[in-house]
Amino acid sequence: MGGQGSKIGTCCWDPSRNTTLPPEAPHVVTENEENCEETHLLSFREYPLEQLKIATSGFALENVVSGDGDTPPNLVYKGKLENHQKIAIKRFSRFSWPDPRQFLEEARSIGHLRSNRMATLLGCCSEGGERLLVAEFMPNETLAKHLFHWETQPMRWEMRVRVVLHLAEALEYCCNRGRTLYHDLNAYRVLFDEECNPRLSTFGLMKNSMDGNSYSTHLAFAPPEYLRTGRITAESVIYSFGILLLDIFAGKHIPPSHALDLIRDRNLQKLADSCLKGQLSDSDGAELVRMASRCLQYEARGRPNIKYLITALTALQKDKDAEVPSHVLMGRGDFVSPLSPFGEACMRKDLNTMLEMLDKIGYKDDESVSFRWTGQMQEAVEWKKKGDVAFRQKDLKEAIEFYTQFLDLGMISATVFVRRSLSSLMMGNMAKEALEDAMKAQGISPVWYAALYLQSAALDALGMEKESKMALMEGSDLEARKISASTH
Repeated sequence: MGGQGSKIGTCCWDPSRNTTLPPEAPHVVTENEENCEETHLLSFREYPLEQLKIATSGFALENVVSGDGDTPPNLVYKGKLENHQKIAIKRFSRFSWPDPRQFLEEARSIGHLRSNRMATLLGCCSEGGERLLVAEFMPNETLAKHLFHWETQPMRWEMRVRVVLHLAEALEYCCNRGRTLYHDLNAYRVLFDEECNPRLSTFGLMKNSMDGNSYSTHLAFAPPEYLRTGRITAESVIYSFGILLLDIFAGKHIPPSHALDLIRDRNLQKLADSCLKGQLSDSDGAELVRMASRCLQYEARGRPNIKYLITALTALQKDKDAEVPSHVLMGRGDFVSPLSPFGEACMRKDLNTMLEMLDKIGYKDDESVSFRWTGQMQEAVEWKKKGDVAFRQKDLKEAIEFYTQFLDLGMISATVFVRRSLSSLMMGNMAKEALEDAMKAQGISPVWYAALYLQSAALDALGMEKESKMALMEGSDLEARKISASTH
């Protein structure tokens, strides 16, 4: 995908600069890349503010997924739309873009970009004092998470090379379409999709403010020209890319000045990530470091162009690794966490076993059982008891009826919604109602894994296989975290 757009003139990182280039790999523009901009042009839309509030539970703190350097209100939230599509929402300060028309124009220009190397920008919202961007949600964390804060295994060298190569291709795609600047490029802006493929966040193409002062990272990592002028240039992006190359090699985020001292002293062993021992040759490591040091030249004109970087990184990628799926290189099977018995039952669509497990769990995992102290409280309690008995005896129609009576009296219980959801599923023709109840349960108790398992089962019954799998993965991950927290 290295040249997806090479037909539109030269890259804006001038290849005529005095740089010795290795032979360039042939650029291939796929049919999908050729047509995708026109195909998706109309898919960019303006979202009503109320819809995004509902999707994020009112921009709740538990839905914040921003990385290092992001401060309120410039945060990123995860959310879920009514059609169950997961989204990421970047929220800007109301003072950053006072003119809603300028914000909308800038967002639309970014929304026209479509590449499988980037997270797609789906739309925006410019309503009242709010300025929001909406993108597709990437479920497998950030490069920073996998590189600096890994829990089970470090990222393999082959995957690290793939990450920076795909990132370089994303930047070339952007510059070939007139987007020369990427604001605050760092390891938190590189995301992984459901198949663990690296994707560049489109949020970084949008300035944090209309005046362009949008470099929020620590000053020790800022390009020299930004420190002098407060502005970034196309060459500043190459400087930040060089820092990412160092991150990939070192496995940690260290100031470029310190890294350059180690490079000048030829102390690459001290700079290299010890987890990479035995995975790469000395020559490959030296080549990556050489690329990084050239990107980090103090004078912007001394830095290489993006085409050079793509060609050099392509040479580092071994032919045998190019065909290996990303999720394999990341050491992941179908699921982020090993499935528990509950998750296994969900995957097998074994609703009877799920019912028995929910009965054993009882109400202890329900974080919000709210009984409103009214004259109807005793009546509500009786309906719940009857529902529980019917649920246990698999008298599903009566369980649904009794639980409905309980909820209609104004009672709130995630467990009741989950049990009614499973009862609807077992009835065989109420998958939509089951999904709605599971969604309501998650809204009450966002970290309760049972609500995600029920969503997975309902989505599968509705023929939404991909969404079902993602809900199962998320439920499994939540359950694993709960188990881990309880043992520490």
